[in-house]
Amino acid sequence: MFDSIAPRYELVNKLMTFGLDSRWRRRAVADLRLPHSSVVLDIAAGTGDFTRELTRQGHHPVATDLSYGMLHAGRNMSERVQADASSLPFASGAFDGITCGYALRNFTDLAATFEEMARVTRAGGRISLLEVAEPESGLLRAGFRLWFRRVVPFIGSLVSDRAAYHYLPRSTAYLPSAPDIVAMLNHAGFTAVNHRKVMGGLSQQFVATRAR
Repeated sequence: MFDSIAPRYELVNKLMTFGLDSRWRRRAVADLRLPHSSVVLDIAAGTGDFTRELTRQGHHPVATDLSYGMLHAGRNMSERVQADASSLPFASGAFDGITCGYALRNFTDLAATFEEMARVTRAGGRISLLEVAEPESGLLRAGFRLWFRRVVPFIGSLVSDRAAYHYLPRSTAYLPSAPDIVAMLNHAGFTAVNHRKVMGGLSQQFVATRAR
């Protein structure tokens, strides 16, 4: 499915979020608070939005994704590795940090993925993860549901793959609650796990430090 939507993946993302996803990724990379030239693994990198932002902010990114089509369609991604996030082909402690954008709900084994994130992150390293959310405010929540569950699939049907963009809004059913994700990250070996809502709950972010 992700192979099929790769050619227009970034275009649909921009349309879905009115371009706000770029701002959210920029903040998420800054929140890593890592030294210049840090080596950062971008998990579920897709076509490279996060990867390019890491480069813009002076880091050395390595992109990984299970979808070969996504990696192949990406641009300005000098290092890319096709891999399963729950079984990463990298040495323990190989990275200073990790980013991951809007993919947690798509991992078949989220606990194993968090454990792999912890394994390949050096002690004291940082992770910054973005995921979809749903606003709590009644009016905002109603508008979000209309947009995300009705309009987004329609847009996806027009410019990309109909089946994929009907699945993606429904995939939020596979996403654990924020407190559960915080608990899973703690269990995997991360400390100081911080969860914040982005723009009134349109998105959410998790930032954490690898335990020493």
